[in-house]
Amino acid sequence: MIRAIVTDIEGTTSSISFVKDVLFPYAWKEIPAFVRENEKQVAGLLDEVRSIEKNPKLSTDEVITTLQRWIDEDQKITPLKALQGLIWQAGYAAGDFKGHIYDDALEGLQRWHAAGIKLYVYSSGSVPAQKLLFAHTPKGDLTPLFSGYFDTSTGPKLEAESYRKIARQINAPVNTILFLSDNPQEISAATEAGMETILVDRENNSPNSVKNFDQITIQEKAA
Repeated sequence: MIRAIVTDIEGTTSSISFVKDVLFPYAWKEIPAFVRENEKQVAGLLDEVRSIEKNPKLSTDEVITTLQRWIDEDQKITPLKALQGLIWQAGYAAGDFKGHIYDDALEGLQRWHAAGIKLYVYSSGSVPAQKLLFAHTPKGDLTPLFSGYFDTSTGPKLEAESYRKIARQINAPVNTILFLSDNPQEISAATEAGMETILVDRENNSPNSVKNFDQITIQEKAA
């Protein structure tokens, strides 16, 4: 039986366009002022950027330019994700935007939570960014639905070991966990790790996929 569900966010519970067209441009625009105003507080993250770029002499302005370039390239790099999370926190608090969630995803998550299935998130966005998105939706604060969150600090989403690590951390046999994602490569990695998997393709272009959470029946998947 399925004891836990781990879900991706972008393209799965939430619109890709919200991330691409709202969150990313907001972070790109706000990074220069945020870094300069909070340089001491985020010094460790800036040093991580210098380390990744293998250039400890990068100035603050050069680090900012690097961060913006990483956003343009859609890089899944931990210090960038951490900074984006901090910037989005300010944006959510100011009411500049709300986190998007599909109605069918919300209904599915609520249904599974009520059935006693533990729910987790695994996204390339930082854990704080994940919590912010689900805490500030038009439907209210959805964080009570979830038992935990995982990001790239757990491991790359395309590596099977990352999913085994999640299973160990939530103390559930890997074959009792269902992973939901819109990314076939992530589905392959989770399948290799031993998880049950469902590909969510909201454009309905992929074989062996579902279009939305309404089409997911846990009893059938667990049987």
